[in-house]
Amino acid sequence: MNRFNRWLGAKITDLVGTMWCAYLFAAIALISLPAAISSHNLIIIVAWVAQTFLQLVLLSIIMVGQSVSSEAVAQKIEETHTASLAEFELAKEARALAAEELRELKAITAAVHAKVHQAE
Repeated sequence: MNRFNRWLGAKITDLVGTMWCAYLFAAIALISLPAAISSHNLIIIVAWVAQTFLQLVLLSIIMVGQSVSSEAVAQKIEETHTASLAEFELAKEARALAAEELRELKAITAAVHAKVHQAE
């Protein structure tokens, strides 16, 4: 049952979080606009804007915006990950070069010590 609930919730979220759904909700909300205006009651008009139009339409638009933001964040994370891996590879190469140079310096130092001891 839990898996079904998650699946259904994800499907509804995917459907409601589209601009097409926002357009549909706007059309549904506009059906009651003439009645609100014809009432000539400011409270009813404000209530229509706040409770009918904004709640119906902004929900979908906010979900679309969050989806776009999430995609941008995911792309930045992927770019950062790729850059970090590249830096890690460069650091490994630098470490290998430093180790090789250290081996060469030790060999040179040993050769210099050997020459110095021969000369004595």
